Amino acid sequence: MSPRPTIRDVAQQAGVSHQTVSRVINGSTDVLPETRARVEEAIASLGFRPSAIARSMAKGKAHTLACIAPNLTDFTFASVIEGAEQEARQHGYFLLSSSAADPQSFHALVDELVGHRRVDGLIVINPYADDRHQYAPGNFPLVFVGANAREANTCSVTLDDEKTAYEATRHLLDLGYTQIAQVTGPMQEDCSRDRSAGYARALREAGLTLDAGLVIEGDWSATSGQDALLALAAENRLPQAVFAQNDRMALGVLRAARDMGLSVPAQIAVIGVDDMPLASYFDPPLTTMKQDMPRIGQEAVRMLLQSIAQPGATCRQTKFSATLVTRQSTAFTTERR
Repeated sequence: MSPRPTIRDVAQQAGVSHQTVSRVINGSTDVLPETRARVEEAIASLGFRPSAIARSMAKGKAHTLACIAPNLTDFTFASVIEGAEQEARQHGYFLLSSSAADPQSFHALVDELVGHRRVDGLIVINPYADDRHQYAPGNFPLVFVGANAREANTCSVTLDDEKTAYEATRHLLDLGYTQIAQVTGPMQEDCSRDRSAGYARALREAGLTLDAGLVIEGDWSATSGQDALLALAAENRLPQAVFAQNDRMALGVLRAARDMGLSVPAQIAVIGVDDMPLASYFDPPLTTMKQDMPRIGQEAVRMLLQSIAQPGATCRQTKFSATLVTRQSTAFTTERR
């Protein structure tokens, strides 16, 4: 196999310097027409294919975006990344996905990617779960996903968490349930607090008093949902219905109910958030608030590319609504306790 021709091979055949070949490749106008013609003829003759990376770096662009999440295994994070990658490809960009489990690793990763100009823009998922937002680069194209921007000129894309929880709780209220417990995510996270606010607003508008004893903090895992219902049972405070702030915790609630011999929804109803792929296969199938995470990822890339193309432009904060998907885990019935 003959070696792949290089830029110096093209320069030698065209009788010019390799810098001149580089200017031709990158579309510079500072090249005489006859010289450009010789270089282009040599490129065609040799079958030279310029490196996309080299061309990008020569233009000061990596044509690569980075997306950093706390982990790459969470369903919602992975769905955001999938949507972002699809959108980036349509615009000729690569998307580099990486995880940072804590602020220190996030800081190091940002320094490596941004400090060395390996990427043109950055998407940060769930930036306020801890102190990682403090290490977000300034004066660099950046979009936050999964949390409201706390600074006026910071771009963000997120689910309307307050409205989502309000509508989930409202669904239970409309079915006649009045004793509604809530299993939250970690309360240091913005989305958990916003969803708690939506839950409280729905109860308040229905003329019900918020019972703090029916609110249990979880950690997004199925185990924490299971533990929450078991804790309520141990206190003899089983509710008529449970709003779990994500589907995994809702699954844990369903498991605990089954273990206790409770019929769902006849004795206890359950609603979650996400509409993860297996939600319709839960036993019973789970009523949930469907959020379009790939669409959120797509919008984050569009917003990021706009920031790259128009440095200094005013940033936007965009919120998407969730859609109620009704299944058998919630239903009005006269057989309720």
